Amino acid sequence: MAKVELKNLTIKFGAFTAVKDVNLTINDGEFVVYLGPSGCGKTTTLRAVAGLQGTTTGDILFDGQRVNDLTASERNIAMVFQFVSLYPHLSIAENIVFPLKARGLKRAEIARKLEWVTEIFKLGDELKRYPGALAPGTTQKVALARAVVREPAVLLLDEPLSAIDEQFREEMRWELGHLQRELGVTTIYVTHDQREAMSLADRIVLMNDSRIVQVDKPHDLFFDPNSVFAGQFIGSPSMNFMDLNPVSGGYRLGNSDIILSDKAVPDVVRRSHNPVRMGLRPRDLQLVDEPPEVGIDVTVDDIFSVGRERYFSFRVGDDIAQGIDVRSDVAGQGHNIAIRPEGLVFFDGKSGDRIATLGAGA
Repeated sequence: MAKVELKNLTIKFGAFTAVKDVNLTINDGEFVVYLGPSGCGKTTTLRAVAGLQGTTTGDILFDGQRVNDLTASERNIAMVFQFVSLYPHLSIAENIVFPLKARGLKRAEIARKLEWVTEIFKLGDELKRYPGALAPGTTQKVALARAVVREPAVLLLDEPLSAIDEQFREEMRWELGHLQRELGVTTIYVTHDQREAMSLADRIVLMNDSRIVQVDKPHDLFFDPNSVFAGQFIGSPSMNFMDLNPVSGGYRLGNSDIILSDKAVPDVVRRSHNPVRMGLRPRDLQLVDEPPEVGIDVTVDDIFSVGRERYFSFRVGDDIAQGIDVRSDVAGQGHNIAIRPEGLVFFDGKSGDRIATLGAGA
């Protein structure tokens, strides 16, 4: 296993900067997920760690050793791509041990490693079959087994579950997380799917526009976003955002007639000379039975269910906000909207950077 360090990493393609001044330390045995929209630089960063992509400036280190000039085969990494490529004319067992044979390992050592990885991935019943007879989830497990059997220092996964049907993906997410913890291999995983990132990662590296936006544990990234982008990208439904416009005794939300009491806003926000945007998760905006201590007066447009949760929506000027309906009497006509002050976060309206919060939001 290895500790991976990226120091001032920049990658350019002509005039286009794909990765800009990235600094990150990934600890030995850690499961780190790169998350972000398409084109943000996450796959380019992964390819640079793998040795498949050259760097413009900066260093990549494995356990303190600079590996920029080492080829992919010299770095002791294994990589699994989005679309699995198994040899169709070879059995599953032959596919798994192929990289071991290519390295010239002795037959006894190959047999030992095959037995070890077969037990970990629970593939004993599949070894004599061929790739064309496997379900998509099992095919991906074979690809992972083939990568892991080499006992790499670093395991790199480029959207390995995105080509799998949803019915298999949930199970594979659980299995992948379990396997990584059992193996203890340093793992870097790239995805644009926040569900995968939130369920798998020890830490998430959120990227946008070629830069790292925030590096945090999933819980902290969800509840304490450091920017408007982080709040928008993480969560489904997304965080609600509303501009705060000071009026007598409180703040008008956007260009609406909705007034938020000033007691819900911290002093640091009141003292701001720049425009302020307020963010809060739908879970912190609740439709309740009784008038709340801290709330707003709105007209509810719609009430709808997503799984076990019942949501409501309302307009804030030209925008739509969403919250959770927690009323016991769902047939009631009352529209009491409670705000959990500890869930409020505030951002600079110009830079989009975090200003303050009243609590952890947990």
